[in-house]
Amino acid sequence: MTGLSGKVVLLTGAGSGIGRATAIKLHGLGATLAITDVSQEGISQTLELCGGKHYAQTLDVSKQQDVENRVAEIVASLGRIDHVFNCAGINPTAFPLTDVSEEYYDKLMAVNLKGVFSVTKATMPHVTTSRGSYVNVSSILGVRAGAEYAIYCATKWGVIGFSKAMALELGPKGVRVNVVAPGYITTPTNAGVAKGTDDAIKEMERANSLGRMGTPEEIAAVVAFLMGDEAKYMNGSVVEVDGMMK
Repeated sequence: MTGLSGKVVLLTGAGSGIGRATAIKLHGLGATLAITDVSQEGISQTLELCGGKHYAQTLDVSKQQDVENRVAEIVASLGRIDHVFNCAGINPTAFPLTDVSEEYYDKLMAVNLKGVFSVTKATMPHVTTSRGSYVNVSSILGVRAGAEYAIYCATKWGVIGFSKAMALELGPKGVRVNVVAPGYITTPTNAGVAKGTDDAIKEMERANSLGRMGTPEEIAAVVAFLMGDEAKYMNGSVVEVDGMMK
């Protein structure tokens, strides 16, 4: 990938999983990183894996004032923001809709959807000036439905609708907005992986035409591509990275 060396990239949810793998990938391509996550321990570990010389602070994307303050601090520290990777999110728990609590609904909406809105709004003046890009994380459940995942689906379908609208709004200003939609990925927050049982993992593998789960590094490679010069005519795209679910 070309065009990322020296660019400043803000990553949310970079304390583990896809966010961490993407930070490591972009570090290797010469980008300057603003590593954020709700977990102090997580960002400290990611920072160490990226050479220890990037900006790294906690950020709760569900709190708009926290987002605005952190973005201002990043710009003051690093001078600008060229690209944004909206990766912070909460993975789903299967619930019949009648068992979904208001607290669960509010939490998923606040992080998975409002978080993307808040970070995008706060960074727009800077990314527009840089004529950079956004890559937002949806899910394969953002393009197809899943029984007992109604609220999660709503947030991830919402990310795609929001991203496509922003692509239309920001495209004339030279800013691209694209989406990556991962399938089953071996991350610590994947519910099946977290169960730690062979049955859960084998069930996810059987549901995939390639017979395996994806890795965070495979998603990171797509994110880096979408930010790079090779993807400069991609805007409003949704890239499904799921190995082809059955």
